[in-house]
Amino acid sequence: MTEPQLPPTANPQKARKGLSRILHAGGYSVQGLLAGWGETAFRQETLAAIVLLPLAFFFGQDWVEVALLGGSVLLVMIVELLNTAVESAIDRIGPEWHDLSKRAKDMGSAAVLLSLLLCGGIWGAALWSFFCA
Repeated sequence: MTEPQLPPTANPQKARKGLSRILHAGGYSVQGLLAGWGETAFRQETLAAIVLLPLAFFFGQDWVEVALLGGSVLLVMIVELLNTAVESAIDRIGPEWHDLSKRAKDMGSAAVLLSLLLCGGIWGAALWSFFCA
């Protein structure tokens, strides 16, 4: 008896192996960052990161604080990209109003808000410790 033939994959990336896969994946990641740059919120967060990431090394008193300060900034950018991905997928489905589409977009927005609050809390605590302790 012969085994059933699987249909060919629709995504050629899945068939790549080794260095070719890594290089192509890196290219897709750069394309994603460039697409994110098209979003005003991501541009603003990137510009803030350009300022805040070097400051993390100044205000952080040890590697853990530097990692928390820098990581919280990067987390905001990551969540913003994921929120944009959700919004793009919802918009791809169609422009008509739907409760589930609104819910998905609102939850993505809430995730960005929570990441911003976390980042602000971490930076506030670090600055308080740096200047007042």
